[in-house]
Amino acid sequence: MAEFKDFNFKLIVIEQLMYIDEKLTPPFDLGAHLRSLGIEDDPWEYAYKNDLAYKMLPEARSHFEALEIPGELLAQVEELCMDGGNQVYQECSPVWDGEDELYDVASLDDLVLLPNLKRVIGSEFLGPELCGALEARGIVAD
Repeated sequence: MAEFKDFNFKLIVIEQLMYIDEKLTPPFDLGAHLRSLGIEDDPWEYAYKNDLAYKMLPEARSHFEALEIPGELLAQVEELCMDGGNQVYQECSPVWDGEDELYDVASLDDLVLLPNLKRVIGSEFLGPELCGALEARGIVAD
C-alpha cells in the first residue's frame, strides 16, 4: 500500500477517489463514525463542545491516516481538485470555513504515487513554487 508523506495531499486524493469518483468505498461519514464510537452528538455540536471548532477532529484524522489506498486506485487518478468546500474537509472538520491553512499542502513528494495525474484544479492554493513543480512534471495547474 502507498505511504503518503503529506497528510493534506492524501486528503485531496481521498476527495477524488471517495467522494467524486466513488471508487474508494465505503465513503466516510463523520456522524455515523462518531455514533459507532458511542458519541451521539451531531458533529457540529461535538466539535463545539470539545473545543474542536476550526480544527480537525481526531476521530476523522485517525480514520483517514489508517485508510489504505490501493495502488491500482491511485493509478486511476487523473485530476485533483483543491477547494475549501471539499467533502473530505467537511467530514474532518464540521466547523471550518476554509479561511486558514489547516488543509494546505506543504509538499508534492506524493506525486510519485499518482503516475497518471494530468490536472490540479485550484492549484493557486499551492503557491508559485509548488505550482511550478506541477508544471515541471507536465501536470496542468489550473
